[in-house]
Amino acid sequence: MKRIYAIEELCVNCRLCEVHCKTAHSLSKDIIRANKYEEPAPVSRVTVYGDRFVSAALNCRHCDDPKCVKACITGAMTKDKNTGIVYVNENKCIGCMTCLAVCPYGCIKEGKTAVKCDLCRNEDEPACVKNCPNHALIYTNLGGDEK
Repeated sequence: MKRIYAIEELCVNCRLCEVHCKTAHSLSKDIIRANKYEEPAPVSRVTVYGDRFVSAALNCRHCDDPKCVKACITGAMTKDKNTGIVYVNENKCIGCMTCLAVCPYGCIKEGKTAVKCDLCRNEDEPACVKNCPNHALIYTNLGGDEK
């Protein structure tokens, strides 16, 4: 399956991936409204770690055998068998954050419900990748899996 990979040599810590992720997952889909005025504020599913010398964006790895799915007590965290995307059904999530506790990458964020990258599953390319000015994020299939 395709995944997002970070190229830390190209990341300049501008955090535009975070801004565009929040916008893509907002109600308005408008960059100003989403990042300044929307209540509740949308949450970015990608996080940039580092400084201006060494930094990289981190998001869900959509594991082959996701611990978060196994740990979810309500069945809200699922892995799509066709696409391989691990996502949260917000209608089922009770916000217990068990998934957050077991994620080996720390990619799940706390909110009213669990929040994590869904690879912008209704789009051809994730918003963070599409809007990275330095192409520090790539969306590709490096594992040889043809999904």
